[in-house]
Amino acid sequence: MLRRIGFLVWKELIELTQDPRLLAIVIVAPVLQLLMLGYAATTDIRNVPVIVADEDRTEASRALISRVAASHTFTLAGVISSGAKIDTYLERGDASVAIVIPTGFSKDSARGTGASVQLVADGSDANSAGVSLGYVTNLRASYAAELASARGSATGAAVATAGALEPRVRVWFNPRLESRDFMVPGIIALLLLVVTTNLAAMAIVREREVGTLEQLNVTPLGRTDLIVGKLLPYGLVGLIDVVIVLAVSRFWFEIPLRGSVTLLFGTTAIYLICTLALGLFVSTISETQQQAMTTTTFFFLMPMVLLSGFVFPIENMPDWVQVITYVIPLRYFLVILRAIFLKGVGLNVLWPQVAALLTWGLVVLSLAVARSTKRAA
Repeated sequence: MLRRIGFLVWKELIELTQDPRLLAIVIVAPVLQLLMLGYAATTDIRNVPVIVADEDRTEASRALISRVAASHTFTLAGVISSGAKIDTYLERGDASVAIVIPTGFSKDSARGTGASVQLVADGSDANSAGVSLGYVTNLRASYAAELASARGSATGAAVATAGALEPRVRVWFNPRLESRDFMVPGIIALLLLVVTTNLAAMAIVREREVGTLEQLNVTPLGRTDLIVGKLLPYGLVGLIDVVIVLAVSRFWFEIPLRGSVTLLFGTTAIYLICTLALGLFVSTISETQQQAMTTTTFFFLMPMVLLSGFVFPIENMPDWVQVITYVIPLRYFLVILRAIFLKGVGLNVLWPQVAALLTWGLVVLSLAVARSTKRAA
């Protein structure tokens, strides 16, 4: 049995090496996609264009403008004299946030009566607008605190009120607050899903299209031999991809890997059972490679990506949608990868996700095998 499977595995590997396009898809494409998504898939807000309407035109207002310009979060798109002109900048997209410093800002600041500024944001991108407004608010608050401290020093009065709290913030697991450290492990899971599922889905369908399936039907290969021989090469390809993208993640993007490498590869092998089983199932309901590709992309991959927590937090989804996410393997593997990379936790913490992943893979694999027959496979 092992000898028969070995010959079939060797045949699949030869087909991979003899097709340069397929080899490029399997090896080169994941690296390129990781590089592109590693830079593009980020929620960090930087270089937000800001227009400032300085109606006060005093030393205090210019100091606030200088603070905005010095921030890495914002790029000063210009300073105008009237708040009535900010609409033009927001409508044309020349600015995403507008700050209006009203007349009397300097006097209110000097008196300590609570100098106010108006903030206007382009809400087309609600997430970016909310984060940008939060940054501007914090920047203005820190500036106001400095003014209050300066007044207190000048008058000799105590600035802090009795019982005031000074927060000391410490961030665990991602002290730099880099969204890339969170996103890149998820990209690894996504690439494995796309590559191995599509390859497994088209493997048996390709035999049917080129007419070699009938030749396999007259060989001593059993149904189990055929399935294992077809899926094992793509499982090995998946592990090779993991090594490559892991190296890129660690040494190019400098993503910390705090957990066990052995646990990482062990859970990845379980995840590959899920993706290969899904591909095998798709092959049992598809007649052509094009049909297999379309079915995989629109009926499985896109819903999994959208509902797994990779793009949108599961906690923000409606309750009935959250229930659906429990049958998506990518959800569990995302938790596993991010926990191993960033938190360094072990199997004693991750065993619920590992158990769910293994159960999903065995159930779908059993269903796929039950649907296939030696001739139909």
